[in-house]
Amino acid sequence: MKNLILSTAALALTAGMALADGHSVVRMGTEGAYPPYNFLNDDGEIDGFEREVGDEMCARAELTCEWVTNEWDSIIPNLVSGNYDTIIAGMSITEERDEVIDFTQNYYPPTESAFVAASEDVDLEGGVIAAQTATIQAGYVTETGAALLEFPTPDETIAAVRAGEADAVFADKDFLAPIVEASGGELMFVGAGVPLGGGIGMGIRESDTELREKMDAAITSMKEDGTLNEMLVKWFGDGITLY
Repeated sequence: MKNLILSTAALALTAGMALADGHSVVRMGTEGAYPPYNFLNDDGEIDGFEREVGDEMCARAELTCEWVTNEWDSIIPNLVSGNYDTIIAGMSITEERDEVIDFTQNYYPPTESAFVAASEDVDLEGGVIAAQTATIQAGYVTETGAALLEFPTPDETIAAVRAGEADAVFADKDFLAPIVEASGGELMFVGAGVPLGGGIGMGIRESDTELREKMDAAITSMKEDGTLNEMLVKWFGDGITLY
């Protein structure tokens, strides 16, 4: 789950809730570039774990939902300004974010971030580490003393390692795992995993209490009847942490 670092500038909560202002459609904002959480399939449609989870949440909450994409680095400001009504985009629940928006309970349990490199012999503390811009993975790298090389998309961080521009990439382990497996030994996990964040939740404007409660109830029912665990296994495999 990616972990957005919020700007210190204040964000005004200007938009009203989709339910309270009379609109029947809830707009679900996602990135569409972070498989298997969310991505665009061959037909150009939003797909992935979060598409399936989000559609099920909307069905259980008896809401009509539509999906929109937004670049990661502006995903919270555009929620606040009313361009969509929820964020369902691999976003970890953090205290810093919670000062600006609200979250549902997590629909994906806390997991580790990890380093991936093209060689086992890399300096994770003094080398060049790639991470996606505006994530707490990027913030963590700066605290280690390594040189941070930021990119706007996760794919570019992987490309930097392959091109020799970065010694390693630091990102969500569940995002990196299929990339490492598909690399045929070109890429590998190095160093120890690092737990970051409090699981993935749906981001909602602080004023949208009714919407948050509806989505929270939907997640609770999905946990209770096992549906959420089935989706986790489907998209992330048998080794995933379950509820």
